[in-house]
Amino acid sequence: MFADNWNELTPEQRFAARMQAWKEPGSEFASAEVKQAYEDRVQMFWDAIELKKPSRVPIAPWIGLFPALWDGMTARQAYYDFARLDVAWQKWHAEFRQDVLAFSINIAPCEIFDVLDYKLYEWPGHGVPDTAGYQYVEKEWMRADEYDLLIADPSNYWQRFYLPRIFGAMDPWATMSPFTDLVEAPLTGPFFIPFGKPSVQKMFKKILQAGRVALEWDQAFGTMDGKAMATYGLPRFAGGATKAPYDILGDTLRGTRGLMLDKFRRPNKVLQACERLVPLAVDWGVRACDQNKHPLVFMPLHKGADGFLSDEDFRTFYWPTLKKVLLGLIEQGIVPLCFAEGAYNERLEAIHDPDIPAGRMIWMFDATDMREARRCLGGYQCFGGNVPGAILTTGTAQEVDDYVRQLIKDVAGSGGFILGSGIVIDEAKAECVKAMIEAGRQYGARA
Repeated sequence: MFADNWNELTPEQRFAARMQAWKEPGSEFASAEVKQAYEDRVQMFWDAIELKKPSRVPIAPWIGLFPALWDGMTARQAYYDFARLDVAWQKWHAEFRQDVLAFSINIAPCEIFDVLDYKLYEWPGHGVPDTAGYQYVEKEWMRADEYDLLIADPSNYWQRFYLPRIFGAMDPWATMSPFTDLVEAPLTGPFFIPFGKPSVQKMFKKILQAGRVALEWDQAFGTMDGKAMATYGLPRFAGGATKAPYDILGDTLRGTRGLMLDKFRRPNKVLQACERLVPLAVDWGVRACDQNKHPLVFMPLHKGADGFLSDEDFRTFYWPTLKKVLLGLIEQGIVPLCFAEGAYNERLEAIHDPDIPAGRMIWMFDATDMREARRCLGGYQCFGGNVPGAILTTGTAQEVDDYVRQLIKDVAGSGGFILGSGIVIDEAKAECVKAMIEAGRQYGARA
């Protein structure tokens, strides 16, 4: 927590405290000039969030595997060889200089996947080529008749039903009792019997091994990001992540098809489950931002895009509980950083919700009409995006320059705008990525 009297502070005071902690992280910088550059960058984002016109349009494309691939690594090497990745990481930040660090959380620790026999994804050497990034395995990992189990106790459902299905090494957990059984002395012995079984003990050895790998991954990226921040004055763009409740259901529990059918076959269960997941989603984001002393929480939005739901269904199934998560985060002084993947052209009127305080969140768009986004959100919430992945991958530097120039001209004039990419950038032309950043500096300075 930021202060002993945190619960007595207003949301506005909490917001200011979190923003100031982001601006003054207490870290060592290479020089006074680098420290000033860091503070200036954070101030640009602060101004944009509060709908002011910053000194320049902030530049924050989502950068995933691109630094590694640009430096000649394969995806597999990036996921497993952190010492080699560190070299690429520092070279990329030195040459490209966007206004935030690369998206390091997107470099998954695939060794953990190996240890635990992760079934939710495929990764290089395990279902996809060494040159490809990890891929989600679409499946109904939660059965249609298990909504009541999820609603009654999400933590118990995750531990005893969901996790044994997505981690082969955790299959024995399905035989164990819920921890809520531990209420009186006579029940202690029966509860711990499974812990003596060889299969359960083997499972915990795998979990401990995964923990060691996770710690190594965390230390490696802490060092990598810390060096880039200290050397070039680049802040992190987010301090944690959370999700919309409907996406928690649809992305990795019921799957896209399963949830779309549930919407018609058992709509009340879907609504109840989304409501049950709201406090968990809020807590998830708050804990991460508290730990990392950062005001922004990343929220990738998936199933709410145009084409997944009608506008009526978006307003019924998706938006109400997402809105509650947003309000819960904002109450704690946190800035939701919503990455609206796909097109949100049919959602703009709905997300301009008067119940959400103005100037307290960010909408980053992918394929949304940015002029319409300015019309609906301008003066209400900070928004950004949306340089297309296609132009960065197949276009020319001049085409990127033209796109960014027109985008900034169309939507950045009155402030509250952040330049970004429409996708997380793994593969792209280096000259096009560089052109996006340089055009942002050139045209964003006089927007």
